[in-house]
Amino acid sequence: MKFRISLPRMSLFIFAAFSFSLFTLNAHARAETSFSPSGPYLLGPNDKVRVKVYGEPDITGEYEVDSNGSVSIPLAGRVQAVGKTTKQLEGAIRAALAKGIVREPRVNVDVATYRPYYILGEVKNSGEYPYKVGLTIMDAVAAAGGFTYRANEHKVYLRRAGVGREEEYTLDAPVLVYPGDNIRIPERYF
Repeated sequence: MKFRISLPRMSLFIFAAFSFSLFTLNAHARAETSFSPSGPYLLGPNDKVRVKVYGEPDITGEYEVDSNGSVSIPLAGRVQAVGKTTKQLEGAIRAALAKGIVREPRVNVDVATYRPYYILGEVKNSGEYPYKVGLTIMDAVAAAGGFTYRANEHKVYLRRAGVGREEEYTLDAPVLVYPGDNIRIPERYF
């Protein structure tokens, strides 16, 4: 039995494969930059990362960024993670593993679980909540059981992770929440 593939079909196959690879690369790039208008997502304490080292099942796993800002990886030791993108962390883990017994390590890192956000003030259940991509302030209020009867339902104070001051936002447009953010719902005044 002989297979013959026509030139137009082969061209279509090559184009489809190339397009898929570009789509995959673009999707990964979007995931790196999808959080903040100021740049790519930077890892912080309480983020959990999924590390895959090909051919090394004992190293592959999920690791939490500790309060010192590092992850402890077998055979690599403590690797600084805070302030790095997942791609930068891949490079740091690769370099640490290459110094040891792992020859030419192939490392992949992605975020398994983002650090939580916090909501307080005039909501029914203030506290710490798990972050989900695309979360808005109104989603966060809903997760916290809604507004109390004393809540000012027109404005909110938001302190971004790593920023020392709160900013006031109106609730007439969706405001995105990012991992580690603090949301404060103020009391209304009559």
